[in-house]
Amino acid sequence: MGGTASAAHCSSSESSLVLSFHSKAEWQEHFNSIKETDQLMVIDFTATWCGPCRFVEPLFKEWASEHREVVFVKIDVDELKEVAREWRVDAMPTFVLVKKGKEINRIVGARKDELLNQIKKHKSS
Repeated sequence: MGGTASAAHCSSSESSLVLSFHSKAEWQEHFNSIKETDQLMVIDFTATWCGPCRFVEPLFKEWASEHREVVFVKIDVDELKEVAREWRVDAMPTFVLVKKGKEINRIVGARKDELLNQIKKHKSS
């Protein structure tokens, strides 16, 4: 995975465990590889111009390092409009929790406490 996203200007000392996809084909390949598993995937639909998205981003990265059994994904809605449309995303940030290829929960807005509670609830259920 080559370059870094322009939104990732606050780089940490460790490499981020959040996966970013820059083409629909890359995303589809990843989704297909995980949709038959019990592994929880949390998709952060975000945009570089979104203030609340930037507010949550450091927490999202921190949770990715704390909950390594969960797959954390970031999708820029301007870069992958078609993917955002397929997931019916119309506000940022939108967090979609997915297991076995199906949406199990959706949190719209920078509701960090609710998001963390849902991650903890679904990561092992």
